[in-house]
Amino acid sequence: MDAEGNTALDALIAAGLDSEAVHGWGAAEPARTADITTDRHRYSAFWDRSTGLIDALPTKSKRTEAEAAAAAHIFAVARESRERFLAVHAAAVYEEITDRRGRHVRLEDLVLAAAAAIPGLTPTEEEVAAESRLHQGDKDGVEIDQGIFLAQTLAVEEAGLHLCHAMLLPRAETAEHLERFVADGVLDLGTVRLERRGKAVLLTATNPRFLNAEDTTTLDLMEIAVDVATLDPVSEIAVMRGGKAEHPKYQGRSVFGSGINLTHLYCGKIPFVWFLKRDLGYVHKMLRGVARPDSLPDDVRGRGIEKPWVAAVDTFAIGGHCQLLLVADYVLAADDAFMTLPARKEGIIPGFANLRLPRHTGDRIAREAIQYELKLVCDSQQGRLICDEIASADAMGEAIDKVVTGLTSAGVVSAVGNRRAFRVGEEPLDLFRRYASVYAREQAYCHFSPALIANLERNWDAKNRKA
Repeated sequence: MDAEGNTALDALIAAGLDSEAVHGWGAAEPARTADITTDRHRYSAFWDRSTGLIDALPTKSKRTEAEAAAAAHIFAVARESRERFLAVHAAAVYEEITDRRGRHVRLEDLVLAAAAAIPGLTPTEEEVAAESRLHQGDKDGVEIDQGIFLAQTLAVEEAGLHLCHAMLLPRAETAEHLERFVADGVLDLGTVRLERRGKAVLLTATNPRFLNAEDTTTLDLMEIAVDVATLDPVSEIAVMRGGKAEHPKYQGRSVFGSGINLTHLYCGKIPFVWFLKRDLGYVHKMLRGVARPDSLPDDVRGRGIEKPWVAAVDTFAIGGHCQLLLVADYVLAADDAFMTLPARKEGIIPGFANLRLPRHTGDRIAREAIQYELKLVCDSQQGRLICDEIASADAMGEAIDKVVTGLTSAGVVSAVGNRRAFRVGEEPLDLFRRYASVYAREQAYCHFSPALIANLERNWDAKNRKA
């Protein structure tokens, strides 16, 4: 142990931690990696000691400045060791969990399976549940370790592509709902409704209290709805629209959506995996289609089942809902609607917008929108870089019907073929995988940053809002 290391250990002891436990923790840190059989025990033992030191400190909201610094150091060292372990062993861990890629495991299950396979590598379900009861600012951020694990897994080509494939498969619940929709032509899942209208299936998001914002009450149901809309054998095209809002300012008006539910985010009700489930799940399915189990949907070696998507933007598309426009094949917007990506005001990364928005607007406008709060009015020169057509706000229903007729009049075989051909050059699956790897790690740290809480309190008045 060098002088700097001894100084760090002394600071932990000065913060009130037991001297013997601190020195035992410092001595147990693996300095390098070996084979997976050896390392799984050495590293797990070190992570267990790390957890023990954290547990010996008061909870985050009650720590002194010295105790908070001690906790930060312990977390940082433990996370560096996880990065070191996974840089060598991520592929082996993934092969073990998935039976050599013989099983597709969704990412929300994968992170928990990793905790069972290599104790301490990721938090257990109980550890995540314990923090889920806290406000966001009171969490230590044990889920950051899930982000590290997913980032390193996605960085491995074979494992990462296999995981992307798993997330593009239809959800287990989809088959039952699809059967009902095929028979009835309507499906009401609560926060999302499907209705077949001629050659189109209309998907309507309905979270009216929160301006159709997305949260844990909407995500799984939205993915099921996208599955059903895509797999419906009768319709040829899918249309996404927002339902009518209850907010006094927008009472009775259709609203495309206000992005992530910031009130729930501040209150700690949005888990980290929510972000990855969303972007590797239903948003990716809109872009690439629903996968078949035996075919990697990379457009070269295999194909999924897909439909063209139309986004019908009423009032506004904020944050995550603006991101949806970047995977739509055709964007119809009301003449009074606008788009924003207020990532800087929130302190998080706006999904895959950093990858996709420059293709539409160019780099400079994309950076202004994401980093400097540029508002894009749909019916403007900049807005039309994203929006294909502008319609009168009071005639959106008729405009949607006209768009559907126009896009299906020549059949959708060529439309699907052309969207695949565009995708090969613009966003091949391997590019998606590599972006997802970076996103997993960076979003995890953003999600638990003190800046997130400060931003929400300053820009959203989060303290005074009710979840």
